[in-house]
Amino acid sequence: MFFTTDSMQPAELGRALEERGFESLWVPEHTHIPSSRKTPYPAGGPLIRPYYDIMDPFLALNAAATVTTHLKIGTGIALVTQRDPIVTAKIVSTIDQLSAGRFLFGVGNGWNQDEIENHGTDFASRHKLARERIEAMKAIWTQEEPEYHGEFVNFDKMKQWPKPYQRPHPPVIVGGAFPYAAKRAIRYGDGWIPHADRLEKDGVGLLISKFRQMAVEAGRNPASLPITVFRVPEEIDRLRFCEEAGIDRIVFSLPAQGRDALMPIIDRWAELKHRMGR
Repeated sequence: MFFTTDSMQPAELGRALEERGFESLWVPEHTHIPSSRKTPYPAGGPLIRPYYDIMDPFLALNAAATVTTHLKIGTGIALVTQRDPIVTAKIVSTIDQLSAGRFLFGVGNGWNQDEIENHGTDFASRHKLARERIEAMKAIWTQEEPEYHGEFVNFDKMKQWPKPYQRPHPPVIVGGAFPYAAKRAIRYGDGWIPHADRLEKDGVGLLISKFRQMAVEAGRNPASLPITVFRVPEEIDRLRFCEEAGIDRIVFSLPAQGRDALMPIIDRWAELKHRMGR
């Protein structure tokens, strides 16, 4: 959900989702959208307005967490290439504590070259930068006096609290397409987030099987890398296929609109969930 000043607000939506038994709420991130366009919009055509109207994901998610007790909250995805790792580590720990361990840290490296470069990040080296920032955050979350020394991230021993509520830390779920993002998920993630439309281009079952085989070859237990698929269509057959393929979580998209537009969509998905026995 792209939360904007004109859309249904996070607290209200969070309550509606929890009342209907949904598992989680996910919020994407864009700090801004440059007026220039070095990178085409992946979905094609002009970039839709919610990309630059969107609220900060952590603040929106915390608002939803405050009025719920079971609903998980996730960044879908946080752009770590645009975030200081020391500051972000504290934000993640804080929201995980305030939500009593309900935070899911979806991360990604970004597609918008102009946006990324405005943050002082070289577009070509963003993947290594993101890995170092995530490794550094893990050190901060899990060590009494963490330090990290890499090419892009470098700090000596320090102290930072609070530590996350979840141990050792909230799951780091890596977003992106097969095979490169899948490899990153296996290297330093606790799960993988592909988009349904991209999976279907090469066959969902085939790519899921390849991902799990890659995990085994890298010495990872595939069970430790749950798969979350974004943008699944509102079709019972597709949902059943995802279940049969062993996908662990499916996430549907809501338009950045008000309550009157969203509640019928949410209720249709609640009925689909019921038909799936969930």
